Amino acid sequence: MTVRLLVVDGYSRNGRQDLVDCGIALACDLYAETLKRLNAKIESVSLFVADADAALPRGETLTGFDGVVWTGSSLTIHSGAPEVTRQIAFAREVFAAGVPQFGSCWALQVAVMAAGGDCGPNPNGRETGLARKIRLTAAGRGHPMYAGKPDVFDAWAVHDDMATRLPPGAVLLAENAFTPVQAVDIRHGPGLFWAVQYHPEFDAREVALHMRCRKARLVSLGLFEDEAAVERYAAGLLRLHEDPQDRALRFLYGAEDDALDFRLRTLEIANWLTHAVLPHKALKG
Repeated sequence: MTVRLLVVDGYSRNGRQDLVDCGIALACDLYAETLKRLNAKIESVSLFVADADAALPRGETLTGFDGVVWTGSSLTIHSGAPEVTRQIAFAREVFAAGVPQFGSCWALQVAVMAAGGDCGPNPNGRETGLARKIRLTAAGRGHPMYAGKPDVFDAWAVHDDMATRLPPGAVLLAENAFTPVQAVDIRHGPGLFWAVQYHPEFDAREVALHMRCRKARLVSLGLFEDEAAVERYAAGLLRLHEDPQDRALRFLYGAEDDALDFRLRTLEIANWLTHAVLPHKALKG
């Protein structure tokens, strides 16, 4: 049974070029690859929603999709820029259409804003590398998105902003000391959006490439002594990606199977497909 998904790439045209210049895959391509690995019968279509000339699916074209997946982005959600407001407006349309949504990082912020909440800079700064000790709330422990997930886990993350006020109908599913909102279930109108602030689609290689691309910024934030230190850190992550069972590297980075094992790392996406997308597809007939 073919599952049709719309993958919404949250990056602007300039942001996408920045990724290409750094040798990083487009966010929509990474998600499409992850989805296909989870279910070979998935067919995905990418949408660059930030672009003013993007043809946004509406009406039967939109409801023809079984689900909508949102990627991360290098944009700032509270900037008020047209590239941002266009995405928030489209998320509202998807909510209204009743098509289930899922997404990472930027996606959580879009979902919160679209449903009437608010976002802002994280007072703790940039959460990057591994987001540590993410804890499921009581609601999260009983939520289908987290079926089979440990109550406490680490996950790859790259973000500066966070949800500061949840909208009506939102349920907090996960949190940690660095970012109080790590996952939410938002019901808005006939639609739902399961979103996480971290990146289940990322692996150690992806994080290493992003760190290399942002090394000057990481140094300016005081996270590394100099750019050479960023390079050394990223190089170790790349070696860990090639050999996730390397005991010395696992010890050095404090990385365990929750971040290194594909099945466990992407469990939230798989559970969304099973518990939100497939039932929605069945109801459509």
